[in-house]
This record gives sequence, C-alpha cells and structure tokens, in this order.
Amino acid sequence: MDRQLLVISTVCFLAAVVRTIVALRAGVFRPGRFNFLAIGLGFIFQTAFLSVRGHALGRCPLTNLFEVFIFLAWSIALIYMLIGPAYRLSLMGAFTAPLVFIIQTFALLARIDNFHPVRLPANPWLEFHASFSLIAYGAFALAGIAGVMYLVQERQLKTHQLRSIFYHLPPLSDLFAAITRLLWWGFALYTVGLVSGFFVGQPLPWVQVICAMGVWLLYGAILQGRHLRRFTPKRIAALCIIGFSAALSLLWGITFTAQMHTP
Repeated sequence: MDRQLLVISTVCFLAAVVRTIVALRAGVFRPGRFNFLAIGLGFIFQTAFLSVRGHALGRCPLTNLFEVFIFLAWSIALIYMLIGPAYRLSLMGAFTAPLVFIIQTFALLARIDNFHPVRLPANPWLEFHASFSLIAYGAFALAGIAGVMYLVQERQLKTHQLRSIFYHLPPLSDLFAAITRLLWWGFALYTVGLVSGFFVGQPLPWVQVICAMGVWLLYGAILQGRHLRRFTPKRIAALCIIGFSAALSLLWGITFTAQMHTP
C-alpha cells in the first residue's frame, strides 16, 4: 500500500517533467500552474506514504536508506511548496520536479528498502536530528536549483542567445538573493540538526559524525565566502550545485538511523 502511494507521487512529478519537456521542445515555454499543482499533488502522496510507513514502524520513517531518500525528496518538495509563491511557480517547478523524480525513481528501483519494524523504543532526539538535517538538505537542494537557474540565465545573456525560457526567469539579482536566503535557511536548519545529535544519549557512528561535519563545513565556507565577498555570484551559484552534489554523495555515509534499526 505505501509503495503504491509513492508510485503515484512519482507519476505526478513525472507529469511535471513531461509538461516542461513538451513546452521546451515546442519552443514556447509559458508559465502556468500545472507544474505547481502536479508537484503539490505529488507532495500530498509523499506525505501519505511517510504517514503510512511511520505508523507501520511506530516512529519517524527514517530507518533505512530508502526512507532517507524519500524523506529527502519530500523535503525538497516541501521547501518548494513553501517558497514557490515567491517565484515564477511553473519555472521553479520545472527545475525541481526532475530532481525529485530522479531521487524517487532511484529509491523505488534500487534494492534498498529493507523494511524491518523496530523493536527498540523511539529516540526523540535522534528522530529530531535526522528529520531536521534532511529538511536542511531540501533547502540546499533548492539553493542548487536556483544556482542552475542563475547559470542558465547568465549563460544566455553572455552568449546573446535568448530562448523563450529566459523571459520567464527571475532577474539575476533576485535569483542571487534567493540563493543566499536558501543557503542561510539550510545552514541554520542543519546546525540545529547537528547540535541535536549531541543530545541523542548514545554515541553516533564516527563515519556519520565526520560526514555530517563535512557538509556543515562545506556550506559554512560557501556562506563565509559570500559574506566576505570573496566569491562572485556566479561562483556562489556553481558552488551551490557542487555542494549539494557532494552532500548527496555523503548521504550514503550519513546513516541517520543506524541506532534505530534493529533486525
């Protein structure tokens, strides 16, 4: 039942991707509410999946890598739904939907969903640590998406090859402001999640601690470079893309729920 909900959610995000591809191939990209509504519907089914899985587990559904990736996809959609009204809705969704679709498709196809009801009592601090950290990942992902939008527009301006999508992109100054805000929100949420890890009451795996600190230092360095104006806006945009790619790779080493899973 829960995987069926997730499949329906993935189809909703695929619909947004297909709509964008068709519009781009036609050479006429018009803003609309279809992508926003498709992502909103996909988000609802994501939430339903997490609710069903959470009730089955008796805790926050973050007990294996499959659930971590789905929670990450949910976090990305959540941040988009919260900040979407501040942007050109369909355009931000045009960049967000493919990322969520790829993450969920990978999670569904990969054999990483080892479902085992956990017998130990839930650890509220560990669940708080895991969930806040992944919501921060959602903000980092949106910063990376805004970075892609910035580089696309900057490239078209530089080459003087303006396509239809260009006229629906927010100004570069607005995109850079959005990148900065998303970075700060993500960094603040991740810091809260990181600090809460020290209240778990049991030692966390050293690999998890090292990877988590690496992500925190990475984004701290990007924000420091932004604050001291050592990085140009273009470089900040590129670093957001690289940073999220690196953080996503490190997610394999960050086993948020290693102490929650008991065969």
